[in-house]
Amino acid sequence: MTEPVRLAKRVVALAQCSRREAEQYIEGGWVRVDGTVVEQPQFMVDTQTVELDPAARLAPTEAVTLVLHKPAGYDAGAGANPASALLTPDARWPDDGSGVRPLQRHLQRLTSPLSLPTSASGLLIFTQDWRVTRKLTEDLERIEQEFVVDVSGTPIANGLALLNHGLRFNNYAMPPIKVSWQSEQRLRFAFKRLQPTQIEPMCHAVGLTVLAMKRLRVGRISLAKLPPGQWRYLAPAERI
Repeated sequence: MTEPVRLAKRVVALAQCSRREAEQYIEGGWVRVDGTVVEQPQFMVDTQTVELDPAARLAPTEAVTLVLHKPAGYDAGAGANPASALLTPDARWPDDGSGVRPLQRHLQRLTSPLSLPTSASGLLIFTQDWRVTRKLTEDLERIEQEFVVDVSGTPIANGLALLNHGLRFNNYAMPPIKVSWQSEQRLRFAFKRLQPTQIEPMCHAVGLTVLAMKRLRVGRISLAKLPPGQWRYLAPAERI
């Protein structure tokens, strides 16, 4: 009988490396136990077969950012029906071209710093990177968001002009934004200093009822062809 030992200790013996290097191999998804990738250095093994991928390389595990196409009805935060529940390995977009090697740890300790109403669909960002979190909070007023909004009703006279600039709520003048008709029942909103939750009351103020809204873009990150309910990695070269 053998005494169980930590996986990191077995990798030290297998690869003739330091403990920290062994942990990096494991956390990087390069180690298999009986054919299954294990990413926890503290995982206990005894008689199992431990293998190090021949392509293994030493590199610290980088924080990642994910882009999700949130369907309507999911909460952006930690609500009763959180969108984070969609972040599973099976829901990763097959056409993800980021080049990021998927790891189990990439789906852990994620935050969603940019709000999106439960009734809305579209682009939602989850991140482990404090720099992305800071940009989407402290620098948000400099980042343009784009929405398409399906509406019903007949707008009041000069309604489109008022949506662009001139509406007031609670004695606060709404900032100038870009609103245009995409079709008879669809508006496009592009703005920097507005919260998505303000779109519906703005439409109501000019006689329109919001039927649905979708966020298409945040800064330079576009929803593009990402299907509803699927996610992809933000590629290392992409910038918000």
